[in-house]
Amino acid sequence: MSESEGARPARVRVTGPDRRHRPRPAVRDLDDDTPLGGLYLGSLLREQRRLALRVLVALALSVGVWPLVFWLAPGLAQVRVLGAPLAWLLLGGLVYPWLVFLGWRYVRAAERTERDFAELVGEVEQ
Repeated sequence: MSESEGARPARVRVTGPDRRHRPRPAVRDLDDDTPLGGLYLGSLLREQRRLALRVLVALALSVGVWPLVFWLAPGLAQVRVLGAPLAWLLLGGLVYPWLVFLGWRYVRAAERTERDFAELVGEVEQ
């Protein structure tokens, strides 16, 4: 038997995952729950909370004030538009497109915030 026929390939020992491809440092901070990762997540949560409060304030000031307006100006309750009371038209019909608009704006802003956060976490490595 010749030497080339009996030669075996070198053995390879597999001990775990490839360590050359480690997660980015900022992602590791988030995964490992380090103080820096907590700072990143706290920042994201504060921004999301601020956004939610802005939308709620806009909703309260635009829709929530109408009952107060009709209570303070009782003459408005007698106004009719196309045969329907103005209060019904405002609170029962026009409020829904406004809610859809606020929801749409909220989702766009939340996605932008999350995209900015992902970019921040990605840039920390560089």
